[in-house]
Amino acid sequence: MPSITTEVLNRRCVEAAVMTGLALNCSINKKSLFDRKHYFYADLPAGYQITQQRVPIAVNGSLSYSLCIDNKMSQMVTKTVRIKQIQLEQDSGKSLHDDTRSQTLVDLNRAGVGLMEVVMEPDMCCGEEAAAAVRELQLILQTLGSSQAVMAEGQLRVDANVSVHHPGEPYGVRTEVKNINSIRFLAKAVDYEIQRQIEELENGGTILNETRAFDSKLGCTVPMRDKEGKQDYRFMPEPNLPPLILYDAKSLPANMNHQQVVNIDWIHERLPDLPSVKRAKLVEQYGILPEHSFALLNEDGLTEFFENVVKQTQMKPKKVIGWILNVLLSYLKQHSLTVKESPISSLMMADLLNLLEKKEISSTAAKQVLAELWKGEEKTPLEIVKEKKLELIQDQKELEQICQAVIDGQENEVMAIKAGNLKVLNKLIGLVQRETQGRSSPVLVKQLLEKKLSE
Repeated sequence: MPSITTEVLNRRCVEAAVMTGLALNCSINKKSLFDRKHYFYADLPAGYQITQQRVPIAVNGSLSYSLCIDNKMSQMVTKTVRIKQIQLEQDSGKSLHDDTRSQTLVDLNRAGVGLMEVVMEPDMCCGEEAAAAVRELQLILQTLGSSQAVMAEGQLRVDANVSVHHPGEPYGVRTEVKNINSIRFLAKAVDYEIQRQIEELENGGTILNETRAFDSKLGCTVPMRDKEGKQDYRFMPEPNLPPLILYDAKSLPANMNHQQVVNIDWIHERLPDLPSVKRAKLVEQYGILPEHSFALLNEDGLTEFFENVVKQTQMKPKKVIGWILNVLLSYLKQHSLTVKESPISSLMMADLLNLLEKKEISSTAAKQVLAELWKGEEKTPLEIVKEKKLELIQDQKELEQICQAVIDGQENEVMAIKAGNLKVLNKLIGLVQRETQGRSSPVLVKQLLEKKLSE
């Protein structure tokens, strides 16, 4: 505990902060300082928090993020939020409020653990923008290994400062919505708070400079404590931690032991590809749409799954991506599973798509096979195809007879097609597919129907 033992700076925390600062285009301060921030709260047993109030480790960065226009993935716009600073701090404990028993429990397991705080400038104007920016930050942190950044487990938390004002006027009084633990809740909390403040001001009220919490069940923010009469934190230099000195290739002394210093350039050289670079490479390498690259990166492990399938199938990546995003991903979301928990491996998916690509089964049959694979009975796609008799009908004469029977039974549709309404042909194709239980090729069926209708 801080009140008993002397604090020691965690080297890994410093390296993670430098790495994050570089990824966010920040200037890294070669000399940063630690301060004590004094305040009393139940989850802070020492009575103070170590932070970097005067000179933080990184400043003046930027984060680019993309969001959809009108919820259309095909229409995306890129925006940028400025990063004011990144600072190292001590985390506090966790207060657990039990409203039923009217009591609060305190979990001190994480108290004193290193915490990195990323402070953004007020460059966002709605919940959707805030959510998109935090999601991009989350992906960057996970890519760097700075944090697993799982919000549900408290590894990434968001404090949203919200104020409203008329264009051209100074910012209004802000409120702070604390400890938001979900990107979806972040968007809802920001939008609710914006609307609440507008309505309050329009009705002649005033906005209090207060701390609020988001109640996910009620879908609204509720007051926690006000900040009226600005609190004096009595900042002072941290006596147990000297200034943090970092080096780059130019400033590193020749006789210095490299194991005992943090070299900014060394870290910069080892930065992995960031999400924006990964997306660009996916688009270039596989010819997929930019919005598809976002969908792949947004699901942990989905990019690797897609690339493994592409390596093992003859199907073109543009067609593979449709099966991954439209079919497999919908199964995963429907059952609340991650990619790593999927009962369908990339090898199984590739085998299935190979059967489809070789025209041994139809797309309808492929979906039936996928449904069987989802049961996790350890059967291969080919075994399921044979067991369920889902192979495409290879006998063209048999298929011609089925097509003729469908035509004979749909006089109105045939008349509409001959009158120029070609869209009705899709209905006839669907009827043939139903008659063959998905064992006919829609392309071949269309050709046969067109031939017969032109006779």
